[in-house]
Amino acid sequence: MNVAGQPTTVSTAPDMPMILLALALLMVGLVAISSASIEYADWHYQNAWYHTQHHLVYLLASIITAAAVYCVKPQFWLDTGWWWLFAALALLILVLIPGVGREVNGSQRWLPIGPFTLQPSEFAKLAVVVYLAGYMVRREYEMRNQWQGFLKPMTVLFAMTLLLMIEPDFGATVIVSAAAFGMLFLAGVKLGHFLLVLLGALAALLVLVVSEPYRVKRLTAYTDPWADPYNTGFQLTQSLIAFGRGEWFGVGLGNSVQKLFYLPEAHTDFVYSIWAEETGFVGAIAVIGLYAALIGRILWAGRQSLKVGNPFGAYICYGVALIFSGQAFINMGVSSGLLPTKGLTLPFVSYGGTSLIVCCAMVGLVLRIDRDTRALKPSVRRKK
Repeated sequence: MNVAGQPTTVSTAPDMPMILLALALLMVGLVAISSASIEYADWHYQNAWYHTQHHLVYLLASIITAAAVYCVKPQFWLDTGWWWLFAALALLILVLIPGVGREVNGSQRWLPIGPFTLQPSEFAKLAVVVYLAGYMVRREYEMRNQWQGFLKPMTVLFAMTLLLMIEPDFGATVIVSAAAFGMLFLAGVKLGHFLLVLLGALAALLVLVVSEPYRVKRLTAYTDPWADPYNTGFQLTQSLIAFGRGEWFGVGLGNSVQKLFYLPEAHTDFVYSIWAEETGFVGAIAVIGLYAALIGRILWAGRQSLKVGNPFGAYICYGVALIFSGQAFINMGVSSGLLPTKGLTLPFVSYGGTSLIVCCAMVGLVLRIDRDTRALKPSVRRKK
């Protein structure tokens, strides 16, 4: 009831600001991919719009997936979290089988399905968030107060990261681990338990970095890419040239020079560099602003969900926000030379069907949680 004694009505329509922010990023991705891939597609496929056409198919599939996920009650994800985790682990094992997984540039990360490919590591990110959110609700006391409650999800996380490193996919390993640790921290695990396992994980990541010469080269090359601009520092120097050419307002859409076979992976991992070259500092900052607004909106939805007594929904929102923020920060950090070079897509923007579908599915899940939260608010106020 409101102050005047009239019934309080709460809209159960989807959160339009969140939808508009996600759609804006999708449109940026469509424009950026179309521009960045046109010469590459024309040379390799004799069709300048090859990647644009495929991306439109992915875009349609992603929107349909988001709508389907939005129609599913969150209780379904709570009840089936284990099944999604098992499916993700099975796919990560399947992709490693010789003759089944497809190897590209020394990494075996893709499962061919007809004319398309599935990247299990992208699906694994969503599966980990759903599983951990359910586990933290079911085992709340055990997780917060006992070692075994904290180590159980760590064992699952170790198995998944091990499979990811065998591919190898160091970027996905970092994102999955960071999201999992972030969710556990926000769920209130003991600080001593958290710090001990976190330090162990960081030490393991350091060992993984120094165990492979190419990773060490990437780490050292990013500190001074101009020392070897035609070998280890080539990709980063070309990306920095793209940023420099963009200046304040860019060279104009479609007018990038770096996409003309100077910058490798221009339409995938380094699409942000081409966007910065064509739209300048203003366009680059605008994309950062869109991510900040979307992630802030998701975190707000999680906070509201926790207020109405729905920790599962809150943990889902926190996990999704951590994945989006971590992946966007790493991708843009790599493109601008802030971080060592690492292959990782920019959510909603980079070319890649599995990544796009999973990102939209996450948004659909958050939208449903937010809708259910707003529907619960009147009853929560009446109880008070």
